[in-house]
Amino acid sequence: LFMGFLSQVGHEPLPPTIGRNVLGRKVLYLPGFFTYARHIVEVDGKRGLFRGLTPRLISSTLSTITRGSVKKAFPLEDMEHVSNKDDVKTSLRKVVKETSHEMMMQCVSRVVSHPLHVISMRCMVQFVGREVKYSGVFSAIGRIFKEEGILGFFVGLVPHILGDVIFLWCCNLLAHFINTYAVDDNVSGSAQGRVWGSVPSTCSWKELLGKATGFLCFQIAVSMLTYPFLLVGDLMAVNNCGLRAGLPPYAPAFASWIHCWRYLSAQGQLFRGSSLLFRRAP
Repeated sequence: LFMGFLSQVGHEPLPPTIGRNVLGRKVLYLPGFFTYARHIVEVDGKRGLFRGLTPRLISSTLSTITRGSVKKAFPLEDMEHVSNKDDVKTSLRKVVKETSHEMMMQCVSRVVSHPLHVISMRCMVQFVGREVKYSGVFSAIGRIFKEEGILGFFVGLVPHILGDVIFLWCCNLLAHFINTYAVDDNVSGSAQGRVWGSVPSTCSWKELLGKATGFLCFQIAVSMLTYPFLLVGDLMAVNNCGLRAGLPPYAPAFASWIHCWRYLSAQGQLFRGSSLLFRRAP
């Protein structure tokens, strides 16, 4: 996460190296995950690899607790599950209802956990300018509230929610259509549950492998589709907050997340940092 975020903000302290692509042509590659990790250890020591870990763990814990609380308040048992006895319209209606329920849980958990996500991002990005502005969770909360007010805890929230919602709906609807037109067994649960729930007990290992590969492929495809929202949300979390990585030359002061999106799009950088192993130099 740390190395990926540094590449998202455009921090490339190591020079690119010459390599070859699949066609044998020479191209410039930026340092990969392990090279970047060694550089961080050289600069910060092994502890440097865990920058922002504490607020990140708190954010994940809050997200899990919130999802559980929302699920208890609005139990899924009160809703009808998709069955192979349903016609296409009925099953689609149930999938939409289930996905709406999942979307509500995801959005609420994202709102609750986002302030700690912002703190985690800023703790990590201090590596770029060697700052110590955000040295702890409670001091970071006080500083953000003092300098930016309550809205400072929610910068970058909108693109993150949009990315979560698009990913959820695409995965669930794709899983539903795969099960509707490719298999005939019972379908229920989340997108992954719907795909795997449709595998009969007598299914051969080749069919299982094919189904797993298919699900993985379309999940990766949807992840790539929604990655720009993740990138924009993370960049907005650190933009113009007084840290070097959130200021020029790394990025201008964005007026909104849409401004950030347009800037990255014009630069051809909407997928910056999406790969940690084979990263071609722009």
